[in-house]
Amino acid sequence: MSRLQDKYIKEIKPKLKEELEIKNDLALPRLEKIVINMGIGEAKDNQSVLDKALINLVALSGQRCVATYAKRSIANFKLVKGQIIGAMVTLRGERMYEFFDKFVNLVLPKVRDFRGVSEDSFDKFGNYTLGLKEQLIFPEVNYQNIDKVRGMAISVVTTAKDKQQGKRLLELLGMPFKK
Repeated sequence: MSRLQDKYIKEIKPKLKEELEIKNDLALPRLEKIVINMGIGEAKDNQSVLDKALINLVALSGQRCVATYAKRSIANFKLVKGQIIGAMVTLRGERMYEFFDKFVNLVLPKVRDFRGVSEDSFDKFGNYTLGLKEQLIFPEVNYQNIDKVRGMAISVVTTAKDKQQGKRLLELLGMPFKK
C-alpha cells in the first residue's frame, strides 16, 4: 500500500466523515482514477514523434499507454478520420496514489513561478483537470528522448458529489491551491 493511500485510510477518511457529516464510509469522496492525456498533432506526419512521446508517457506513468485517434476528418488541419493524434493512460489503485503523491510533492514544486493550482479547474462533479506546459518537470523523463517540449492534461477523477467535496478531498490529500 502506498504512503498516500495509507494516509487516506487512516487520517483523511475520518476527517472527511466528520466535516461532511456522512455516516456511510462508501459515500465518502475518494480518488477513482487519474487520466494523463498528451496531444501529439505532429504524429500524423511523423511516426517517430509518436514513439518518443509514448516512451515519455510510459516512463512517467509506470504503465502502458494507449494511442488516441481522430474521430472525424478536418480539412483545415489536414486530419483524416482514424489518424493517431495523441496518447493517454488511465491510472487506478496503487499506481494512481503513487503518481498523485509524486505529482503533488515532487512535480508541482518544480513548475516555474508556482504559487498553487487554480480552484477554477473543477467541474460540477468534483473532478479536477490540470494542464502542464512541459513534460520535463517529471523526474522519470529522459532528456535524450525529447525532440520537442509537449504539454499534457492530467485529470483527477473523484467520487465527490460536488465541487466543494472534491476540493476538500484534494486539499486533504496535499494538493496546493492558490490562496
